[in-house]
Amino acid sequence: MSVLVGRDTRLLVQGITGNEGTFHTRRNRDFGTNVVAGVTPGKGGQDVDGIPVFETVADAVRETKANTSMIFVPPRFAADAILEAVDAGIGVVVAITEGIPVREMAEVRAYLDGRSSVLVGPNCPGVISPGEANVGIIPGEVCTPGRVGLVSRSGTLVYQIVHELTRRHLGQSTCIGIGGDPVHGIGFIDALAMFSDDPDTEIVVMVGEIGGDDEERAAAFISERVGKPVVGYIAGFTAPPGKRMGHAGAIVTGSSGTAQAKAEALEAAGVKVARTPTEVAELVQVALS
Repeated sequence: MSVLVGRDTRLLVQGITGNEGTFHTRRNRDFGTNVVAGVTPGKGGQDVDGIPVFETVADAVRETKANTSMIFVPPRFAADAILEAVDAGIGVVVAITEGIPVREMAEVRAYLDGRSSVLVGPNCPGVISPGEANVGIIPGEVCTPGRVGLVSRSGTLVYQIVHELTRRHLGQSTCIGIGGDPVHGIGFIDALAMFSDDPDTEIVVMVGEIGGDDEERAAAFISERVGKPVVGYIAGFTAPPGKRMGHAGAIVTGSSGTAQAKAEALEAAGVKVARTPTEVAELVQVALS
C-alpha cells in the first residue's frame, strides 16, 4: 500500500510541453506511472510522446479522468495553475515549481481550506511510491518497495537518505518531499498522520531543517498520536543565525528554529535523531531488527 500516489494514480502534467515538464513526464512514465494527459494553454490538440495535451485542466479531467496533477508551470503562473487544478477536482496536486511569491501562496493556502484537494509543495521534489508511481523529480533508481515511510523538507536529502536505506535493503512505502518554502501545502503532521494510518508503513523517517517550528509541532504530534517508531534527521547544525541556508524557510531568527532545538524536541518525544544521513539508515535498521 502507499499514500498520496499509487497504482490508481492518473497523472496529468501542467506545463508538459516545457523542457522540464517533458523530461520528467517521460521519466515518470518510464517508472510506471500512469500519465494520462498534459495541459499547456495554446497547445491543446498536440501530444507529447503520445500523451494528449489539453487547453485546460477541466478539459483533461473530463476526457481522461485524471486525479493527480504535477505542475511545472513558471513561477508567475504557478499559483493560478494550482487553483485551476483544485477547481477541476484534482485530488492530489504536486507543485514542483520554485520561486512562487509568498503572498500568492498564502492566497492559495486560504483557498484550499475546506476543500478536499491535497497540495504537495511548492518547491518540492514530489512524491514516489516505489513500484507503483512517481510524481515529481525523485530518481526512481535509488528507491525500492518496502515498509519505510519518509517525509522531508529537503529534496536532496530525500535522494541521499533513500539511497542509504536501499543500500541496506530497507525499502520504502512512500517518500514525500514537502518542500522548504515558508508557505506550502501538506506538512510533517499531515504526512505523519497518513503514514500512521497506512498498514503497510512500519516505520517513518522525518527529515527536517533549520527555520520555522514545523519540526517542534511535529514532535508534539508524534508524542500524542503516532504509535509507530520515527527516526529523525535535522539539517543545519552548523548553520549561522540570520543566514538563509538553501530554502526560503531555512533561516534561524533569534533563538528559534535551530537544529539543536528541533532535535531536542524530537528526542523528548521518543524520536531517535541521527546526526548523519548514513546514521538514519542505521537507526532504521536497528528499529526494525
